Amino acid sequence: MNYEQVAKQIIDHVGGEENVKSLVHCATRLRFSLIDHSKADKEQLLKTDGVIAVKENGGQFQVVIGNRVPEVYAAIGKISTILDDTTSTKKGGDTGNSGNFVSRLIDVVASIFTPLLGVMAGAGILKGLLAIATNVGWLDSGETTYIILHAASDSMFYFLPILLAVTAARKFETNPFGAATIAGALIYPSIVELHDSAIDVTFFGIPVVLMNYTSTVFPILLAVFAMSYVEKFCNKKIHEAVKNFVTPLILLVVIVPVTLIILGPIGVYLGNGIASVIQEIFTFSPVLAGAIVAGIWQVLVIFGIHWGIIPIILNNLSVRGEDVIKAVAAPAVFSQAGAALGVMLRTKNKKLKALAGSTSITALFGITEPAVYGVTLPLKKPFIMAVISAAVGGAIVGHYGSVAVAPGAPGLLTIPIFYPEDGRGFVAFVIAIIISFVLAAVLTYIVGFKDPVDDEDTLSNESGSENEVKREDDKKEPSASEEIKSPLKGEVVPLTEVQDHVFSSGAMGKGVAVRPKEGRLVAPINGTVTSLFETKHAIGITSDNGTEIFIHVGIDTVQLKGEHFTSFIEQGDEVAAGDVLLEFDVERITAAGYDVITPVLITNAKQFSNVQTTDKREVTSEDLLIHVIK
Repeated sequence: MNYEQVAKQIIDHVGGEENVKSLVHCATRLRFSLIDHSKADKEQLLKTDGVIAVKENGGQFQVVIGNRVPEVYAAIGKISTILDDTTSTKKGGDTGNSGNFVSRLIDVVASIFTPLLGVMAGAGILKGLLAIATNVGWLDSGETTYIILHAASDSMFYFLPILLAVTAARKFETNPFGAATIAGALIYPSIVELHDSAIDVTFFGIPVVLMNYTSTVFPILLAVFAMSYVEKFCNKKIHEAVKNFVTPLILLVVIVPVTLIILGPIGVYLGNGIASVIQEIFTFSPVLAGAIVAGIWQVLVIFGIHWGIIPIILNNLSVRGEDVIKAVAAPAVFSQAGAALGVMLRTKNKKLKALAGSTSITALFGITEPAVYGVTLPLKKPFIMAVISAAVGGAIVGHYGSVAVAPGAPGLLTIPIFYPEDGRGFVAFVIAIIISFVLAAVLTYIVGFKDPVDDEDTLSNESGSENEVKREDDKKEPSASEEIKSPLKGEVVPLTEVQDHVFSSGAMGKGVAVRPKEGRLVAPINGTVTSLFETKHAIGITSDNGTEIFIHVGIDTVQLKGEHFTSFIEQGDEVAAGDVLLEFDVERITAAGYDVITPVLITNAKQFSNVQTTDKREVTSEDLLIHVIK
């Protein structure tokens, strides 16, 4: 996979770089906060190599990639400025400013915690392995080797407020370095000593109830949220010449004491209260609670609601040193892997068999999205069997009191995070996930599903979600060879000379480019307008014989947002060769800094034996430009 090419296509199809307010990623998804969701083209995204599914949940526009998402995310950082800013400067976006309270809350939580999940998982696995090593006698807690490894595993959790301060600052659009400094003050050695000494602490006579803020979640989130408003107020009122150092001074003098006096204790009491409630629920009926949480967990994941539970899990780990929610949710992951395996064993569709097999393995390592969106959910019954199997496993975990001692996505590699120092419930946990996996596979195989009758990718979007789109490969097969006239008057340029890798590499199709001498674009063939970008800079036409032609006026002209373009057609219109489709102002587009070179591509070139381009150096709208041979 060419990651930079995929990244370029994804950015284009979410409405361009200017439409992206922020971007984070989790284990399988790119999570965009878009300024205008209507500018995103889901259908085109799903035609992009490597894209599994597209969803809108919790105010986020999510592009499901699978386990290659870190590489695509990194490529986006290379070819764009989306990841450059430490705080967002784009305003008016949908995320966080629209939708119901639950959607806004989920978006905030996902944006804050997603960047930390990878290192949390790594540190959690190391913490679990150390617990196993000391329990079986391989290491002693007094050894220097253990001390060094324990520091490596625990530092992330000890300094969690500082890390959360940085990600929260990016979400709340405030200075991340100021936020990290405030978090550092909460766990500064002298403050910790004051807390441990149990002496009376005051701030200018105001009593301060000191808490232990290491590893806490809620206090720093409240502090950074308050900081964002104070910073905006100061920047408006303080003169430009001095605000760069006066505003941070005010933030430190105001927010640190306010957090220690008010916000911090509120956050600690809130966290302790939530932990106590969760503990009481599982104490009342651990079997029922475990079955319910495990049974609905993947449903919560589909709708993004599980993000609202992440802070609770981290808070439980901070307050109690362990968490039962993550433990009872783990069977839901393994049951989806088992259901996908059941599909692989039963289906006679070769493509589905290969997809189910690969996604089953991926799910075993904690990445369930490919299995859910690609296999179990579209087929319905396997998903239901997985839910039932997860509930059985969750009941077992709840009954035996298994817990997680560190964060991390449940999977084969993260099994050590479910090993507490006393080993309590660990064997039962392993048995539970095995049962969930095997039971889901067996039930899926026995109950069955509607098996696709051929080897085409016929899995469609049967989940019923209005916000999810699936890939469909049902394009019309070209019926004959065709001659395609030039849509423009101008100079013919080889595609390899176009200064855009997506076009020059042929990734979008074979063809040629024209450097227009006049801003008039006409239909090159009889057919139907199958796509017309809102910005009017690009048109897709499918000929009456099934040839798919894509015309892109200029490079990066999407950023003009339709300025200097006039369209005379709409998507779905039937056109005849020579009909005027667009007019555009070549001089103004050039003056704005954009190259008007126009690639003309055959996007279904693989369905032809050959695609020949003209030998002429200049063409008019009457001249042959491309000849496709069936």
